[in-house]
Amino acid sequence: MSDDGMKPAADPAPESEADGLRTELADMRDRMLRALAETENTRRRAEREKQDASQYAVTRFARDMLQIADNFARALAAAPQALRDAADPQLKAVLDGVEATERQLLAALERHGVKPIDTADGRFDPNLHQAIAEVPGGDKPAGSIVDVVQAGYTIGDRLLRPAMVTVAKRGEAGNGVDTKA
Repeated sequence: MSDDGMKPAADPAPESEADGLRTELADMRDRMLRALAETENTRRRAEREKQDASQYAVTRFARDMLQIADNFARALAAAPQALRDAADPQLKAVLDGVEATERQLLAALERHGVKPIDTADGRFDPNLHQAIAEVPGGDKPAGSIVDVVQAGYTIGDRLLRPAMVTVAKRGEAGNGVDTKA
């Protein structure tokens, strides 16, 4: 009994209150699971961004180093094998040093995920190659790579620099005449 002498009133809807609490509990459980899933997705995204940042952080530096590698390649190309064979021992030693330095630079770049684009198959891929000219292809199929003017590189799975290539002319009969004129 209550202080006023009356019996306490029975709760008119204990079942509806319990149903309301169950609904609220289910809603809270759903929100908690969504929040946990969002937290896990955020963690995974942050981890992926961290990996990308560490893998691609050297991109600008790598591009600068590729210019140096290009200069080594040009220097070595300027000294044909016949000249090297006839050179005095001091010049041979200098050229050997340039070759060794170029190899070391390319190996260091590769250790950091920078790899040359393979053009050995001769197929032109606009995602990896930049065509700078169409030239007579001789016996090569039209649109295939004739010559690599400048090596291209990737870093991880991204293009760092496209390979600069010349491609065989389309509609070329191998006669050396420009069919576009």
